[in-house]
Amino acid sequence: MKNVDKYARGYFMPPEMSLNWAKKEYITEAPIWCSVDLRDGNQALVVPMNLEEKLEYFQLLVQIGFKEIEVGFPAASETEYTFLRRLIEENLIPDDVTIQVLTQSREHIIQKTFESLKGAKSAVVHLYNSTSVAQREQVFRKSKDEIAEIAVSGAKLLQKYAAETEGNFKFQYSPESFTGTEIDYALDVCNQVLDVWKPTSDNKVIINLPATVEMSMPHVYASQIEYMSNHLNYRENVILSLHPHNDRGSGVADAELGLLAGGERIEGTLFGNGERTGNVDIVTLALNLYSHGVDPNLNFENILEIKEVYERMTKMKVDERQPYAGKLVFAAFSGSHQDAIAKGMKWREENDCDKWTVPYLLIDPKDIGREYEGDVIRINSQSGKGGIGYVLEQQYGFDLPPKMRESFGYLVKNESDHMQKELLPNEIYSIFTKEYVNVSTPVEFIRYRYTQSDDFITTVTVKMSGEIEQLTGEGNGRLDAISNAIQKRLGIQYTDLVYKEHAQEIGSRSNAVSYVGITASDGSVYWGSGIDADIMTSSVKALCSAVNNLLKKLAVSKVSVDV
Repeated sequence: MKNVDKYARGYFMPPEMSLNWAKKEYITEAPIWCSVDLRDGNQALVVPMNLEEKLEYFQLLVQIGFKEIEVGFPAASETEYTFLRRLIEENLIPDDVTIQVLTQSREHIIQKTFESLKGAKSAVVHLYNSTSVAQREQVFRKSKDEIAEIAVSGAKLLQKYAAETEGNFKFQYSPESFTGTEIDYALDVCNQVLDVWKPTSDNKVIINLPATVEMSMPHVYASQIEYMSNHLNYRENVILSLHPHNDRGSGVADAELGLLAGGERIEGTLFGNGERTGNVDIVTLALNLYSHGVDPNLNFENILEIKEVYERMTKMKVDERQPYAGKLVFAAFSGSHQDAIAKGMKWREENDCDKWTVPYLLIDPKDIGREYEGDVIRINSQSGKGGIGYVLEQQYGFDLPPKMRESFGYLVKNESDHMQKELLPNEIYSIFTKEYVNVSTPVEFIRYRYTQSDDFITTVTVKMSGEIEQLTGEGNGRLDAISNAIQKRLGIQYTDLVYKEHAQEIGSRSNAVSYVGITASDGSVYWGSGIDADIMTSSVKALCSAVNNLLKKLAVSKVSVDV
């Protein structure tokens, strides 16, 4: 790419080494969460939400468990202003939820903001102005001192109007475009604001450090955050907040490392909606904590319902590979993955484990309302016998012998490859029953009876070419005797009779299911399955199914008599 030389690293390292965050293994507790879906997220939509949509979305955020919600920029539009007034006047804000509003450092905007907040039980007024080199030089064309004065004057105006307005207010300041600002200068501006507000233990303030544009690798942002955390005035009375965007695709990493570095609060959105590549995704952050055994203090047990409301309100789509919520994120198409997952699930059942360690699955999909059958094992031409067998077992109660799983697996994969599509569980079931279960042509089993002496003597009644016949055979067991009778009558030979049976539960009905494998003279193995209320009858049906599959393969139309 020929224009690479025109790009320079526009971020700044802290003036001293700040790497204590790197010594920490993981985040030990959830941060304070602040949803900015109704402000950052909403302003990024092609068609912003209307009043009723914003109200429904607000209720969704409350249900999830957000205790701080930025509801808009009330001085920016009539919809934003009306929405906020409706929340307050109709008492739609729970007592344990704090709303947050955004304002620039301009007096008429601050005045309108406090007017919109009149009567609020708990509100954060979020003041911001941009401090980066690019913004100072290109947009405002002001010096460092002049930019700092914008922040300081805004901080004073917040105090003035808060004192004159009915309600309970907290203050927040953001040096917007923090990541493009010299870190020592960003610190100086924040400390000047803090010196105005003079926070106390009973009246803490929020300093929010946004990656307004994500410009560096995550470890740089963490070092910047740690330096700020170590040098802010009134630090014990400051809540240090992070607001990462995702321009470089590392928003989640920025947030997680920033929390290790001293961040205590996260501003973000559901599924990462926001300007350009979006804000940091709070769903991913929260469930990442959950995967480490840390309670995120947000409830995503019904992730698909949350996704539905999000998509309907925003007209945005959650990507199929979006962590946790995407349609395919728990799906395994690869045969080796499917086999490992199926064995891992079986191991859990056998060992009654209390910790989740299933291969390839970071968390238990059921914890967030996902289903194993529809979400985890997905069948296409890349799938393996383990996954295909798992689908049959979990959804339909068939526990195939290992070698039969392999044979059936090839059959299913070939069908998927031929059709060029994923096969749904009911399609897999249909293939299995058609190819293996109670196959009745060319030999149809009718009934059997047996006597026992030194050997089993068995008479089996079958229909061949429309004619009823009774075949008699001897063996060391009933199934062996019937097998010998069939081989003698049809003039065929096979060896290595493989047999397995188990009870099958389908709904309220219980049947016996049997599997039989036979090895032809050329070494090929043919399989059949039988289902019946009687276990022996299911075994004979399975044997006849295997024999019929052998006969079809050999294309036998006449064996001694018409078959």
